Amino acid sequence: MRIGTPLTDHATRVMLLGSGELGKEVAIELQRLGAEVIAVDRYPNAPAMQVAHRSHVIPMTDAQVLNGVILAEAPHIIVPEIEAIATDVLAAIEAAGIARVIPTARATQLTMNREGIRRLAAEELGLPTSPYAFAVSAEELAAGAEAVGFPCFVKPVMSSSGKGQSYVEGPEGVADAWTYAESSGRVAGGCVIVEGRIDFDYEITLLTVRSATVDGEIRTDFCAPIGHRQQKGDYVESWQPQAMSPAALKSAQEIARKVTDALGGLGVFGVELFVKGDEVWFSEVSPRPHDTGLVTLATQVMSEFALHARAILGLPVDVTLREPGASAVIYGGMEAEGVVFEGVAEALSVPTADLRLFGKPEAFERRRMGVALARGADTDQARARATEAAGKVRVVKP
Repeated sequence: MRIGTPLTDHATRVMLLGSGELGKEVAIELQRLGAEVIAVDRYPNAPAMQVAHRSHVIPMTDAQVLNGVILAEAPHIIVPEIEAIATDVLAAIEAAGIARVIPTARATQLTMNREGIRRLAAEELGLPTSPYAFAVSAEELAAGAEAVGFPCFVKPVMSSSGKGQSYVEGPEGVADAWTYAESSGRVAGGCVIVEGRIDFDYEITLLTVRSATVDGEIRTDFCAPIGHRQQKGDYVESWQPQAMSPAALKSAQEIARKVTDALGGLGVFGVELFVKGDEVWFSEVSPRPHDTGLVTLATQVMSEFALHARAILGLPVDVTLREPGASAVIYGGMEAEGVVFEGVAEALSVPTADLRLFGKPEAFERRRMGVALARGADTDQARARATEAAGKVRVVKP
């Protein structure tokens, strides 16, 4: 892989589709390696735009507009950071040889829709998953919920960060779950998935990295498993490593390898799994760095963002765990623009603590505005430190 000089005719141009906090860290790592970064999102001043060479604000689900920006910028590599993209455009761009889509256009199409990735995992690859059914009406949802059993989870097939997700304990909650999913998904009148609850001990993210060797062969590496805690479908803290039995870890890696091999391409995949004892079930996969993987900024020799940047540029990777660590989310807690952060010095006074304040232009009650990171002798100590540091940061109006 030859890397040119940014802002010249020989630049290696990388376009980010989605420019949130994860894209910001990827942009920084790409720039460290000499890439020219173009950040695209649906709103101005998104985090990655603040560190990119150029940026564009467009509706990324508008195929014509997205195609126009890609043709005008002529990137060598396109890196989707979110699911809400006109993926048919990416498939056409890739097929025409105009740019390389990370990891592949097909992977972005499958994973932006829970139906596509669940059918690939369960029906084509035969991976263990929770019982599930799909529904396009309230009546179908009621029948599907009865089939998988209560309690169950209802989610739009096209959503992220817990949007539109409900925990349904009995038939009386189905109608409200349908209404909430319909109002919160990315597509009105779309499909929902109803999943039976698995009695698991814990859930993990297994960051799986597909990269190229100097001989051009594709290799797969696994980061140490990341444990995490969620509220309403959105992660609030994560830690690494998550203790697992050797048998469970082997099964997790086998599942992750199968699904990422099927998706193909290069880069980091966030494979989410449920674990009980030695048993492992596939949940979801994101073909990009994962929000729970923010902890790797404190724990690994190369963070998931450095790994992603290296892998997509065809460079060697190192998934070595350096020491135990944890992350804790800092929420907006209000609706306001141009918020101010207080307590930063106090947070950074916690032993080993670090912060990432994302620079999002607008705060919401449950919007991630930053994350606290910490290391420790073990994950318990790291979690306590990260939680303490996050609790000292206050988001206030100017």
